[in-house]
Amino acid sequence: MAVKIEKKIKGYSVVTPEDRAKDQQAPAPAAAALPAEPANDNVIQMSERIERPEVLVGATYKIKSPLFEHALYVTINDIVLNAGTEHELRRPFEIFINSKNMDHFQWIVALTRIMSAVFRKGGDVTFLVEEMKAVFDPRGGYWKPGGVYMPSLVAELGSIVEQHLKSIGMIPDPEMSEAQRALIAEKRAAFEARQKHDTAPVASAESIAVTGEGASFPPSATMCHKCSTKAVVIMDGCATCLNCGYSKCG
Repeated sequence: MAVKIEKKIKGYSVVTPEDRAKDQQAPAPAAAALPAEPANDNVIQMSERIERPEVLVGATYKIKSPLFEHALYVTINDIVLNAGTEHELRRPFEIFINSKNMDHFQWIVALTRIMSAVFRKGGDVTFLVEEMKAVFDPRGGYWKPGGVYMPSLVAELGSIVEQHLKSIGMIPDPEMSEAQRALIAEKRAAFEARQKHDTAPVASAESIAVTGEGASFPPSATMCHKCSTKAVVIMDGCATCLNCGYSKCG
């Protein structure tokens, strides 16, 4: 019987009847017949996919920036894990930004889709806050009511995300101690007393910045590098923040 060879011959050997008899008598190796068992490394792979529930809880935040006329409305929805148990957790699941202003529509849609994908991936998503707050606008930032400086619109979005993650417990929000509050009150009282005895005219009430909590700071104050609030004054040769108590001398 003729056999047509279609591939290139790389080597050959002659098989004798004695070699065929030896191959028939030799038992087949047992290892080749059984598939290899997977190694037991005690690693649990969490591959369960969480589908979007019909109803999500969330919050909406308003951003009114001087960079454009219309406000931005940021909605962050959360998914509740292990609801009704002692291990119940709220985690961000998606984010939407709505506005009448269409100038930033393209990059806002891209940003919210990427952030929602990161939220749904799970894990530690708090790194988004620092990444967004570190974005600077080459045209310059702006001051929010109360003297808080925002280097860009993306940075303010980052502060909104930070505020939301603090509200659901993902980012710890240490409260100011009573000693810190007393120190700040003392510094404010000392500064106001010095202003009263100063011969220079006192600024009018309209020119003093007021924060959302009702705290006022003099118009000559500069920005604090710790809390990003325009509340740093010079007292006894030291730069002191009347908002968070930060102080630096020399």
